[in-house]
Amino acid sequence: MPETRDGLDATNMTLAVSATGGPPGTLAPREDFPILTREINGHPLVYLDSAASSQKPEAVLEAMDHVYRHSNANIHRGVYTLSEESTRAYEGARRKIARFINARSAREVIYTRNTTEAINLVARTWVEANVCPGDVILTTEMEHHSNIVPWQLAATRTGARLDYVPVTDDGELDLAAYELLLEAARPKLVALTHMSNVLGTQPPVKAMIAQAHAVGALVLLDGAQSVPHMPVDVRELNCDFLAFSGHKMLGPTGIGALWGRAELLEAMPPFLGGGEMIREVHLSGSTWNDLPWKFEAGTSAYVEAAGLGAAVDYLSALGMERVQQHERELVTYALDRLAAVPELTIYGPPAERRGGVVSFTLGEIHPHDLATLLDREGIAIRAGHHCAQPLMERYHLPATARASFYVYTMAAEIDALAEALERAREVFAC
Repeated sequence: MPETRDGLDATNMTLAVSATGGPPGTLAPREDFPILTREINGHPLVYLDSAASSQKPEAVLEAMDHVYRHSNANIHRGVYTLSEESTRAYEGARRKIARFINARSAREVIYTRNTTEAINLVARTWVEANVCPGDVILTTEMEHHSNIVPWQLAATRTGARLDYVPVTDDGELDLAAYELLLEAARPKLVALTHMSNVLGTQPPVKAMIAQAHAVGALVLLDGAQSVPHMPVDVRELNCDFLAFSGHKMLGPTGIGALWGRAELLEAMPPFLGGGEMIREVHLSGSTWNDLPWKFEAGTSAYVEAAGLGAAVDYLSALGMERVQQHERELVTYALDRLAAVPELTIYGPPAERRGGVVSFTLGEIHPHDLATLLDREGIAIRAGHHCAQPLMERYHLPATARASFYVYTMAAEIDALAEALERAREVFAC
């Protein structure tokens, strides 16, 4: 008989979604995710750190294994069967990604290692070709370091100024300040998160993009936390660039994507130099490949691309509207459930303006100590500044604890977290 705790079964933790409005169960079958059968310190794993990296379904693992076992060969360059099969998987995944975000063409999808590299690509190419001393780049206090540091470096290189949209006490962007900054600074580029990895805040980016365009700015959207969790349509949003990572959307590490408008990508210089991104190389100079390969120097992560393509298939089969609704139900339940824990403070907006992320502190307990104690019960949460130190400074916090949810999360795990937090209070009160 598997060990159970608080209604959790170590071999089958799936609950049916209640038809009577009860707590939500899982959206995706938990048996699709091998790691969720693990026990940690003698307890069933409760994985609540999907905002950092998601777990992988069998379909993704099998897609990558199939390439390694049956088709493994360097892509594009070979005129033999294995290479052609790997190339088809690589480019086929690109087309799936393009459809997933409603891009006009797969040539607008550039493979990168992750969101960070995608943002750096824009900072090192478009910015350096278009931003001059005295120009302004505008971002926000809510951003992940990956949407701050590249712009700081770019501003140093170009002589531009970096301005920030402030965050309110309630965890929202100050939209009045944003409007004033747009009018006063007339930025060349606005870089926005589509969803905060700390607060879960989902800013009204469609309206903010339209406002930025009205003053002549381009907009880069950090979609690391949005593309995995909600429908994202680049044409409806009308953004200019979108960056996201595979490992946060059921795919493997080491691969992500930058989407950009074709006319912008065509005009941008290459990011990295080497093989694959060239048309011709002579000692006197080189010419560049067509999109998207102009930005994909060196041997590509073709196995990881196959895994990301399988992840896109998996999410598409679930339906992104259903994914978003599932997480909205989970975060609504979590906010209510965790609010009942004495001395617990939750940061960020209400559920209707929040994704599946809840950051909190518990009395005077340091979040690192709290996470360590929860791990003893098999509960995995994140603790720290979450690569968002300016946001921590805004709230005068050294760190927070964070629970985050995904398609395999169920309300019983949120109950387990709340009960473990109550026990942690007792431990630290001794």
